[in-house]
Amino acid sequence: MDMFSLEGKVALVTGAVYGIGMAIARAFAAAGAKIVYNTNSEDGLRMGEENYKKYGIDAKGYLCDVTKEEEVKAMVEDIEKTVGTIDILVNNAGIIKRIPMTEMKAEEFRQVIDIDLVGPFICSKAVIPSMIKKGAGKIINICSMMSELGRETVSAYAAAKGGLKMLTRNICSEYGEYNIQCNGIGPGYIATPQTAPLRERQADGSRHPFDSFIIAKTPAARWGTPEDLMGPAVFLASKASDFVNGHVLYVDGGILAYIGKQP
Repeated sequence: MDMFSLEGKVALVTGAVYGIGMAIARAFAAAGAKIVYNTNSEDGLRMGEENYKKYGIDAKGYLCDVTKEEEVKAMVEDIEKTVGTIDILVNNAGIIKRIPMTEMKAEEFRQVIDIDLVGPFICSKAVIPSMIKKGAGKIINICSMMSELGRETVSAYAAAKGGLKMLTRNICSEYGEYNIQCNGIGPGYIATPQTAPLRERQADGSRHPFDSFIIAKTPAARWGTPEDLMGPAVFLASKASDFVNGHVLYVDGGILAYIGKQP
């Protein structure tokens, strides 16, 4: 099982204060990696410190906006000086704005694209030179089912995540010869505090309509959990995936393979 070990590796997981990013960072730490993460607020830094302490993980947080190239460059330089060369980058930081396209302002659309697509470009660009020098590196982009599908009110998010899928393939194409693997993880619908209201039982005891919709569309007949992403993330960060490149691994309980139940 040594091929799955991350012992001695330095992993930067962007936006890993809670949720999916935190679960991935926990998995990396359990596999032996040193964890660094960023957030764009002081409150986020405090929350991150508290959350990592709960799990007994000695993680180092940075105040950094992934859309600001100079801030990312300075953060990466600091990590390389004080922690070590970044072996693993997870582009996890992201936002979604659920607004019908005709009601969405251009600046709102640009904000989603900037964080969800330009941010991964900036962060990847910052770590690739040192990965080339080292002769190895792993970049994992947190894609989405919206990298493949459209849905009402998520035009900016789907555009960004579709672009992120292609950025994943292009990083593979451009830097694969340097033993750099760039892959994506596409989570399905994940049970997090943010989605909790969509899973609450109604007053009559029935499921929330959206909860029923997801269960009916998922062959696994359940929502995913952040922990469901731990194994796939460790696989894509480890030597076990050295010949896997430009791939998006959908961890969705089978949604993308399924047309859904007949009404």
